[in-house]
Amino acid sequence: MRGDVEGYREYVVARLEPLRRTAYLLCGDWHTADDLASTALVKLLRHWRRVSTMDNPDAWVRRTLLRVWLDERRRPWRREAAWSEVPDRPGTAGATEGAADRLTILALLAELPPRRRAVLVLRYFCDLSVEETARELGCTPGTVKSQSARAIETLRGRLVGAPARAEEVRTDG
Repeated sequence: MRGDVEGYREYVVARLEPLRRTAYLLCGDWHTADDLASTALVKLLRHWRRVSTMDNPDAWVRRTLLRVWLDERRRPWRREAAWSEVPDRPGTAGATEGAADRLTILALLAELPPRRRAVLVLRYFCDLSVEETARELGCTPGTVKSQSARAIETLRGRLVGAPARAEEVRTDG
């Protein structure tokens, strides 16, 4: 049992940051990403004996993270957003060019349905093949291809409609 715990610790130390980044790309919030990663790691600990003997434990952890995120998205309080005041427009004070681009992409990703967002994150961030992504999501490779094509088409359409940078938006006052 002692060796199992040490192996688990070594695995978590080596994989925690990539797991957190993947969770962040799925949910778009660091606090929620930490919760998702923690929940996935607790599930991993419960099944560590079996998972540690697998050829690819990372796939098991990614699938668990994805399922935890989808479960979290189904909770009713996640569908509500409370605002004390609605801002007139998004603030851009001090935003650098790269940060503005990342925020735009993250905002557009957040608007995608959960499955399409998961396909993009698994395919292009985790660098999984179509077949590996299909296995992770429990669907066919054709579904992965169509979902990624639709998601990319949606992102392109929204990027064309969105201003290139917030600093370039002009208002006549």
